[in-house]
Amino acid sequence: MRHYENLVIVKPTLTAEEIQSNIAAIEEIITSNGGEIAATNPMGMRKLAYPINKNERGYYHVIYYTVAPAAISEIERKFRINEELLRFVTIKYDTNREITAWNQLVEKANKAATTPAKEEEAVAEEAPVAEEAPATEAAAE
Repeated sequence: MRHYENLVIVKPTLTAEEIQSNIAAIEEIITSNGGEIAATNPMGMRKLAYPINKNERGYYHVIYYTVAPAAISEIERKFRINEELLRFVTIKYDTNREITAWNQLVEKANKAATTPAKEEEAVAEEAPVAEEAPATEAAAE
């Protein structure tokens, strides 16, 4: 099993649900070919360096995974078939130094994935307090 990273850019004209279903399909392609996804990093909607198929923006998503080298050709073939992808790039981490860097990237992506969840919980805790305040004022009147 070798270490790989895939950056995919999804068309910006899709709805949020369609983008997430495309990302799930991409992850399914990797896992169905024997890959194990270590981490994902949704980078979000960004401006492209140059227009691709008349699109100025794209949804960036990075996937870190391990898979047998023979499966890469099939994974990339299915990426080429998917018309919702503007671009993709597969990066292989081969040497010990590169694998160490890959492990650090995976740790960073996993850490970033847990941090926003904590921030969302904090916002969710504050939201009911804000909703209750107008209700008590209305009752006082």
